[in-house]
Amino acid sequence: MNAQEAVKGLAVYGLRTGLIGADDAVYTMNRLLEMMKLEPEGEFPGELPASAAEGSCCADGPDGNDEADVLEGLLKVLLDDAEARGVIGSGIAERDLFDTKLMSCLTPRPAETIRTFNELYKDSPQKATDWFYKMSCDSDYIRRYRIRRDRKWTAPTKYGAFDITINLSKPEKDPKAIAAALLKKQSSYPKCLLCHENEGYAGRLDHPARQNLRQIPMMLGGEQWYMQYSPYVYYNEHCIVLSGEHKPMKIERLTFRRLLEFVQMFPHYTIGSNADLPIVGGSILTHEHFQGGHYTFAMERAGIRESLTFPGFEDIKAGIVNWPMSVIRLDGPDPARLEELADRILTAWRGYSDPEAEVLAETDGTPHNTISPIARMRDGMFELDLALRNNRTTEEYPLGIFHPHQELHHIKKENIGLIEVMGLAILPPRLLDEMDALAGGIIEGADLRADPKTAAHADWAEKIMKKYGAVDAGSIREILKKEIGIAFSEVLEHAGVFKDTEAGRKQFRKFAESVK
Repeated sequence: MNAQEAVKGLAVYGLRTGLIGADDAVYTMNRLLEMMKLEPEGEFPGELPASAAEGSCCADGPDGNDEADVLEGLLKVLLDDAEARGVIGSGIAERDLFDTKLMSCLTPRPAETIRTFNELYKDSPQKATDWFYKMSCDSDYIRRYRIRRDRKWTAPTKYGAFDITINLSKPEKDPKAIAAALLKKQSSYPKCLLCHENEGYAGRLDHPARQNLRQIPMMLGGEQWYMQYSPYVYYNEHCIVLSGEHKPMKIERLTFRRLLEFVQMFPHYTIGSNADLPIVGGSILTHEHFQGGHYTFAMERAGIRESLTFPGFEDIKAGIVNWPMSVIRLDGPDPARLEELADRILTAWRGYSDPEAEVLAETDGTPHNTISPIARMRDGMFELDLALRNNRTTEEYPLGIFHPHQELHHIKKENIGLIEVMGLAILPPRLLDEMDALAGGIIEGADLRADPKTAAHADWAEKIMKKYGAVDAGSIREILKKEIGIAFSEVLEHAGVFKDTEAGRKQFRKFAESVK
């Protein structure tokens, strides 16, 4: 296939997925030719399908391959041709900027996207989000062919089955792009990756292109917010709901109201917020946002370990979740009542100290206590999970007392954000090679401490071998996957403020009784 054929193929792909209509086809091809700096030859474009064919996000393409494979192949032809003719430079950053520009020719405009979403919403909120997610996949904003590289499995733990992922879909940093970006004048537009101004932005070497990003506007807490999908979906329909204003993360009463309003609008979605303090606050604290999606997290499946009653709120069912972290669950039919009680719990926690539990509300004026809230609908009731967080550090735990401890850094060293609080592990790509090397080393009886890939895992591996006894090549990889899940549950136990022990449960009850 040559570039001219690929241009036609991309238009046919747009017709087949419903990104464009028959009346858009010639216009779309002419725009693609312009961007490719191509002059058509011979009988171009030739015959095209009369209409779009319906299909799912990953529907079968014309040759039995799904649409993700079809799109990847077409874009590769166009990118290789553009690079060979000097239309673009080399490197993944240049290619990602250009293929996003190409896909912008097929992506519906924001007004059209919003209009279609709102029409579908009248019939069903789920129909609206199903369509919006499909469009975000088909437009290549979500690069399905990269997402498939991620490794995913479930692992049994004493808290239920956890979801484990090793994320391989984010492109590695391009050294050429890094060097080139250093020579360019730094831009402050958009202010961050979550600003509304990213929609349609062409990008640059140090900022991804977003011409195919689309957002759905909504009012939450009386202010303008937007919903979009994450380009690196960690779970089904992983969405980001962001403030229209570039302002820092803040957990407050209004946060609970916004989360409950969102699940009222989209009752099939779960949504939550990272905490608003460093260490326990996830990756982006500079722009207020939530994360959600059409997915059942392990935390949602967890039952109540101990019931609670808050005076004056007997109409709200409350309890401590059977979970490695410290989580209070509230259920009730009236979102305003949940909001009020959640605010009282937050206020109490902000000022709460218990030295025996190593919890201090502040040191030298620096606050340490906050909450990661999660909202959902369950059996027609509003439900709020409030995960208590504390970011205090000590000489013994310089990365955080309630952070993965040193003995688990070989599995997980990074901060524990919202998604992981809910029971979905996001583990570093290095683990893939390291686990392969570890499995081989265990079977061969190699010196695990002598290999840089396995040295950090050697103590852990010895415990595994003692636990399972004789292992073989057929079982070792499944054993390692299971033990990674157990290690992740221990990571969450480290992040839990009140431990799952008799003393920890007593400390948790003591805090709950302090809520007035």
